[in-house]
Amino acid sequence: MTDPTEPTEPAFAELLDLLGRRWTLRILWELRAGVLPFNELRKRAGGLSQSVLVTRLTELFGSGLVADVRGGYELTARGAALAVELGRLHTLAGQWATD
Repeated sequence: MTDPTEPTEPAFAELLDLLGRRWTLRILWELRAGVLPFNELRKRAGGLSQSVLVTRLTELFGSGLVADVRGGYELTARGAALAVELGRLHTLAGQWATD
């Protein structure tokens, strides 16, 4: 655990800013199972506009979390590591729902 009295590290602050953008976490979560074509990703993410999806994917490409592959989009190794952490949040959410 880091010292809460220390300033936030720039790399962590940048990651928090990226993940805090609307739809970003949902896109990463939906890509956890493998390659998804654009329209399928949009459908699974539930309600975001085409332009927002393009913007978020561009940001995620730039951060090295998502790759544009033949047939769609997939998580990179970095993105897959983050998806593991999202899986932990998913488990926590399930526990909260039963409390």
